[in-house]
Amino acid sequence: MSQKLKIIPLGGAGEIGKNMTIYEYGGKILIVDVGVMFPNEAMLGVDLVLPDWQYLKEKKEQVVGIVLTHGHEDHIGALPYFLKDGFLNVPIYATRLTRGLIENKLEEHGLLKEATISTYQAGDRVRVGPFEVEPIRVSHSIPDAVALAIRTPVGIVVQTGDFKFDHTPIDGRTTDLGHLARLGNEGVLMVLGDSTGVEKKGVTESEVVVAAALERVFASAEGRIIVASFASQLQRVHQVLHIARRHNRVIAAVGRSMTNNVRIAQELGYLDIPPGLLVSVEEALQKAHHEVAFLATGSQGEPRAALARMANGTHRQVSVEPGDTVVVSAGAIPGNEESVSRVIDNLFRLGATVIYDAIEKVHVSGHGSQQDIILMQRLLNPKYIVPLHGEYRHLVLHARLAASLGLPPSNIFIVENGQTLLLDEEYANVGERVPGGWVFVDGSRVGTIGSVVLRDREALSRDGFIVATVILDSETGGPIGRPKIVTRGFVFLRDSDEFIRRAEDAVLQTLQQNGVERGDANAIESRIRNTLSRLCYDETRRRPMILSVVTIV
Repeated sequence: MSQKLKIIPLGGAGEIGKNMTIYEYGGKILIVDVGVMFPNEAMLGVDLVLPDWQYLKEKKEQVVGIVLTHGHEDHIGALPYFLKDGFLNVPIYATRLTRGLIENKLEEHGLLKEATISTYQAGDRVRVGPFEVEPIRVSHSIPDAVALAIRTPVGIVVQTGDFKFDHTPIDGRTTDLGHLARLGNEGVLMVLGDSTGVEKKGVTESEVVVAAALERVFASAEGRIIVASFASQLQRVHQVLHIARRHNRVIAAVGRSMTNNVRIAQELGYLDIPPGLLVSVEEALQKAHHEVAFLATGSQGEPRAALARMANGTHRQVSVEPGDTVVVSAGAIPGNEESVSRVIDNLFRLGATVIYDAIEKVHVSGHGSQQDIILMQRLLNPKYIVPLHGEYRHLVLHARLAASLGLPPSNIFIVENGQTLLLDEEYANVGERVPGGWVFVDGSRVGTIGSVVLRDREALSRDGFIVATVILDSETGGPIGRPKIVTRGFVFLRDSDEFIRRAEDAVLQTLQQNGVERGDANAIESRIRNTLSRLCYDETRRRPMILSVVTIV
């Protein structure tokens, strides 16, 4: 019996972000992308969300390589954490710009000297264990993006990465239709395809559409212009730089990731920046408002990013003023809509003119719409399709679209993170499930908080907390003095005195009841918590977090 190829998405299947897929054959494992997801508003205190690669920890010696499709954070952002978790010896393969971005990231984490990174480009064939990886040029919102044809012992599997068919891209590098068609003629066993844009009919518009809208903004704005975009959206950055120059404005990058990415892209030749155009923020602030534009991070409403701080009035350098024009040049990632709306509202409150996609075409997606997805399927003509890179509804809609083109439903697999696909030359089926959840980064800690901690944080944010401190006499078991009760975020300060008096009385009554376990601090603390919980709910219909501390002296 021939061996089977095992494919497992550990991220990006049923969600937007933290893309990571593993290919396993003959005891060897190839990894495609190691991305992060940014937390939603329910993930209080969480900085980043990583894939759960627990499955790989027991197979470290089997991992033969990591291949990267492009340089967006949702495809490379988890790489430092993965390498630090025992995979530093695994060779990495990336296109030139992607390599530059990950080298900067690994240097920040102190890993660059130990990492092994090789550059490949579209058209190459790279042997990695039992796999031969063939990058294919695709259009996306960042240069040097590739799809991957992975030649395995059971057949060719194509992972499209993020793509669209842009026939007039800013960098002139179109998706390589000829390469895709040749693979289709050769015979493709399976396609793992980008599903993000499947809800939109037609084709995704070209990046050049944004240029006309940005030209109108720069032509009409009388004050400063602030353009917020993804730091890795380098085609958009290119346009803003050159439009600013045509309108006699200097431009400054605001935000660490924007500053770093612009520098790296310029050093590698992906951004052609005329001398004198790019200045520091300090220099920009010295110029007249009609001579200045800023490129800022924070298009997704991230609270720590530059745009949100400007909107809140807490940015240490740039303060938004009446007369400023702010362009939010990005679409909201699912889950970020509320954060983006809040930032836009705050900018309006400060008197700025805010331009976003509902008003002007200042953003087009880097992901293919329905006709792009159809064209990809027609060119590759695979036996099987696995919708990937999307929330669950996107996967279902992609599956329906694939079936409408004549692919048998039995040859379309909707899988979520951790579900295994098993393939040989003749058959494919779903196998066992492995861990495929979320791992949280909280400050410098990775994986140390879970759902219980998040529930506690949610409770604190919703109902506040109460701390009750009691001192007991070890001989009599009775209280020494009255209990001390402190509340935060639970009752309005003006009303707290009366409530705290009643709470203290309730605790004293509990301590005086028969059956209180004398000398058992844990049991007494539990009784106090129960008493206060009932009191809080009876009086307010709220359930704050309650902490009780008993000291026996």
